[in-house]
Amino acid sequence: MDPLSPAALPAGIRSRMVPGINGLTMHVLEAGKPGQPVLLLLHGFPELAFSWRRVMVPLAEAGFHVIAPDQRGYGRTIGWSDAYDTDLRTFAMLNLVRDQLALLATLGMPHVHAVIGHDFGSPVAAHCALVRPDVFRRVALMSAPFAGPPAIGSSHRAPAADIAQALAALPRPRKHYHWYYATRPANGDMMTAPEGLHAVLRAYYHHKSGDWAGNDVFPLAGWTADELAKLPTYYVMDAAETMPQTVAHEMPSAAQIAACTWLTEADLAVYAAEYGRSGFQGGLNGYRTRFLGTNMEMEVFAGCRITVPATFIGGARDWGVQQAPGALRKMETEATADWRGTHLVPGAGHWVQQERPEETVRLLLGFVA
Repeated sequence: MDPLSPAALPAGIRSRMVPGINGLTMHVLEAGKPGQPVLLLLHGFPELAFSWRRVMVPLAEAGFHVIAPDQRGYGRTIGWSDAYDTDLRTFAMLNLVRDQLALLATLGMPHVHAVIGHDFGSPVAAHCALVRPDVFRRVALMSAPFAGPPAIGSSHRAPAADIAQALAALPRPRKHYHWYYATRPANGDMMTAPEGLHAVLRAYYHHKSGDWAGNDVFPLAGWTADELAKLPTYYVMDAAETMPQTVAHEMPSAAQIAACTWLTEADLAVYAAEYGRSGFQGGLNGYRTRFLGTNMEMEVFAGCRITVPATFIGGARDWGVQQAPGALRKMETEATADWRGTHLVPGAGHWVQQERPEETVRLLLGFVA
């Protein structure tokens, strides 16, 4: 059975392909009735539109038309190149905003009530609201704080590159995961791991979730090697290891897997099948743009603030909230002009909308009311 056939999706979620989207044919999940206020949900890495499955129907039942695309480089969306040596300008942030504008235009939606982004979808949603506040009229950011658009001249200075030498010189040599994900072998490491893709994804999702005992989060003092070395290895890796090797150390037990209601084996089979077909390079290309000046056009917005109502939802056990020291405060006080609150969900890790869907829905509905 097709893992994304109607029988595999929660009742009330529809799947379709939408052609003519900025050079893409985009795979979209949706729930709710056309004509209702639109909520646009943007997933992160290594995720899919499927990652919103546990919140889409409740949001639709509250009176919204909920749209969740597989972003460029992911899932069933086609028309992008999976080559490492492709033109990365197609993965530039401004073009990802253009993807969403093209999708809305094709669907006949002049604006959305809110754009909601998780993980890598968070900066995409933030830039949507920054660039086109007339179209994206509210923004909810999840798990990845937005510290503002890049400063003039900053696009060629990647923080993960600047810190690489200091991390490698630590007594326990380390490397930043952004740096690793930008390397040529990263996709092959994930795709050919001896444990198999299903097991790699299980360990990865577990390691970053509230279920992993080591995710006791606290603010870091600054962007220094000694401080960053306090992060778990899924963010600041041991220098000699691949990501599959990194997360394999934390593979949950059979009993933990059986008890994991937020990511069942059937759910995980969807991710494994989709990434088994598409690979990870499309998503990894988003990390690579951070190192090559690809997003320099965004510097024209240096000093600008998101003017539409904005909020943040994360897990209280999510290191993604604190991995960039100071970003959370800058989002609340400098990058936004109409801040509506920061919400850290108790017990949840990085995958907050999957781990704690009821609380996520409650917070989102409070924001978009």
